[in-house]
Amino acid sequence: MRKYICTVCEYIYDPEQGDPESGIDPGTAFEDIPEDWVCPLCGVGKEDFEPYEE
Repeated sequence: MRKYICTVCEYIYDPEQGDPESGIDPGTAFEDIPEDWVCPLCGVGKEDFEPYEE
């Protein structure tokens, strides 16, 4: 599973860790996150994330 980065604040969504504080369990692929999820740091939507290249 690939990581995604917020283009606004550079928060990196790591599917291995998920976002438990927002109810996203570890192991959840970015594509499987609900459409109403927002970046836990700056609050923008999924449309402001892009695939992260390490």
